[in-house]
Amino acid sequence: MVAHPDDESFALGALLAAFAGDGARVSVLCLTHGEASTLHGVAGDLERLRADELTTAAGVLGIGDVRLLSYPDGHLSAADPGELAGRVTAAARETDAEGLLVFDPTGVTGHPDHAAATAAALRAAGGLGLPVLGWTVPEAVADRLRREYGAAFDGHPPEAVDLTVTVNRAPQLEAVACHRSQAVPGSVLWRRLELLGDREHLRRLRPGP
Repeated sequence: MVAHPDDESFALGALLAAFAGDGARVSVLCLTHGEASTLHGVAGDLERLRADELTTAAGVLGIGDVRLLSYPDGHLSAADPGELAGRVTAAARETDAEGLLVFDPTGVTGHPDHAAATAAALRAAGGLGLPVLGWTVPEAVADRLRREYGAAFDGHPPEAVDLTVTVNRAPQLEAVACHRSQAVPGSVLWRRLELLGDREHLRRLRPGP
């Protein structure tokens, strides 16, 4: 579950592709169209462009089901928490979800929409009894990105990371390229991927039943 089109690729892409490649049925619920982005790598209406980019990228990653909602980009924290959780609950039930993959509760990149989306997912998972994995980055990587880019990244020390997974970046990079409006040169994205190499890091935010 993600807040914006491109979160499924830029952040979770390598993990989602790995799940799909192992035969899992993968669905993505995206809460906004990302229309408030300050990046505009191609001409056109961002709301429409980013919806199309999400669909194309999801196909590259092997995601069989994409659900795009229309909450205002940048204002998820102002949405009713119960309503948000209800939308997550409905999607999880309709897809027979066995677990949720989200951003860490810190939001990782400093965007408050990410934190609000994760809070909704955790609330829904509590009612459904589903396990939740949270994507994070090592504190050393977050600190490097803060120093080099002034980016508001949050990470965790090794003892707070539950799983370190070796991933194949190729499908993720192909999916990222589908987000032409956002994958602009000089983005902190590229440096983050360079620093992470072939590893992704997860925290168990909610254990399974």
